Amino acid sequence: MPVISVPQDFNEDELYVDVEAVFGHPLFLKCEGFNFAGSIKLKAAAEMVEAAERDGLLTRDSVLVESSSGNLGVALSMIAASKGYRFVCVTDSRCNLATRLLMEALGSEVHVIAKPAAEGGFLGARIDHVRKLVASSGRYVWLNQYTNPHNGMAHYRTTAPAIARQFPGLDVLFVGAGTTGTLMGCARYFRQWHPRVRIVAVDSVGSVTFGGAPGRRMIPGLGTSVRPPLLDASLVDEVVHVKEADTVRACHRLARRGFLFGGSTGTVVSGAIDWLSRQEDPSLTAVAIAPDLGERYLETIYQTNWVQELYGEDALDSPTLTAPSPAA
Repeated sequence: MPVISVPQDFNEDELYVDVEAVFGHPLFLKCEGFNFAGSIKLKAAAEMVEAAERDGLLTRDSVLVESSSGNLGVALSMIAASKGYRFVCVTDSRCNLATRLLMEALGSEVHVIAKPAAEGGFLGARIDHVRKLVASSGRYVWLNQYTNPHNGMAHYRTTAPAIARQFPGLDVLFVGAGTTGTLMGCARYFRQWHPRVRIVAVDSVGSVTFGGAPGRRMIPGLGTSVRPPLLDASLVDEVVHVKEADTVRACHRLARRGFLFGGSTGTVVSGAIDWLSRQEDPSLTAVAIAPDLGERYLETIYQTNWVQELYGEDALDSPTLTAPSPAA
């Protein structure tokens, strides 16, 4: 029986879901949402905070500040609360309401950027705001998930080895691309220790990470409007781009089987199934990293009006995504 004293000490690292019955292709999802932060971002958050403490960057009077579309902000809120730090999360208007409320419930201060920058979109505007805060006081400590090497190191040390242990015959690994910390950490590990494994990055249409044209993206998590400094594209074998409507469809199909996953997971699953459907070998051993769960998307991805307004009727797998309110 595990007994912990701080929330970051618990993380389920060995749970996989076989979704072949859902999508018709063999694919195992590594579920990373079963911890107190609710996503894979707990690993990067813990690694970056611990490194800052070792390096003497964090003191009792420090105020952590970070730009986040949501999940990293929740993870840092939780860790800051457990360690006694103040934390300011700079997010934008696309961040789910449930996520913002969760960060505030954990004691964090949330700054919401309402207008994208002319260069760099919402991400550029968030980073500009963080830099202004840091310049205003020496108390602010910016971990900077976009350049921090410990972001990827967390997955080199934990996520990738865990997958290799469970799947010694792995053929292909699908990893979503946001800051590319998870992607780079896993790619470096497999290049070094299991080079036969193919690394397929999954990105959102409208993201500039791999050189695509910028476009509207309404689902937070994967994709960027500024090319991630951590990215080394030479470590990636292929890239699959997923439309947000396909993200929604994948989430709905999983939900119809009782698996409520988040938007990042829906994107990764959609990209993985698209890639697998184009392969001649049906016996490939494939794993996809599922970064998040779906509760924080109940007012967006799983809400009929929101989906219809942004993506049209075709994005709906069934006439109703949310049950009607009971009659008074």
